[in-house]
Amino acid sequence: MLGLDACELGAQLLELLRLALCARVLLTDKEGGRRPPDEALDEAVPGYQAPGRKSLLEIQQLDGDDESLAKYKQVLLGSLPLAVDPSLPNVQVTRLTLMSEQAPGPMTMDLTGELAELKNQVFVLKEGVDYKVKITFKVNKEIVSGLKCLHHTYRRGLRVDKTVYMVGSYGPSAQEYEFVTPVEEAPRGALVRGAYVVTSFFTDDDRADHLSWEWGLHICQDWKS
Repeated sequence: MLGLDACELGAQLLELLRLALCARVLLTDKEGGRRPPDEALDEAVPGYQAPGRKSLLEIQQLDGDDESLAKYKQVLLGSLPLAVDPSLPNVQVTRLTLMSEQAPGPMTMDLTGELAELKNQVFVLKEGVDYKVKITFKVNKEIVSGLKCLHHTYRRGLRVDKTVYMVGSYGPSAQEYEFVTPVEEAPRGALVRGAYVVTSFFTDDDRADHLSWEWGLHICQDWKS
């Protein structure tokens, strides 16, 4: 029978197998206040308490003489990076892409540069089209549990929409991860056309602020603004 440490290990590793799901919540925020990631997450998943964490080194050292458990860990963790720059953050969000088969091409924002410049960059979305969002990121050092991407959308200072994407749990890898949301339909009609400001957060079960940024969105009758 597995001891207590092995049970904790199993719970930690099983986090990596959680199925990604998407929960969309539509709200109108009359106060118009822009909320920090921890408060936004509390609102999205009220009362949630993250499980205890073990470092990757602790996981690798647990039950080192158990061959079957070692194979199990190898399957879940995959090939780990040989060396990582210690100055790098554990989670790096590199790109966010709006994709639509009806669009002239994908619309990608680079999240590795100066984020303040994205406030002046407007992404045009044609009303009524189907679209998906692709989030590209890396995990460099430790297992990260319960990654979430939140988008708060504002118009004329009032929050008109909130979307929460449950991205999942991931281990360190030399390769980038990609998470693609389910297909959604852009709103249509004269009342919804116009300019919006989106505040995005990339956080996790520990409420770490991996990245926060603002960007512009313009819903138009055509792809040309």
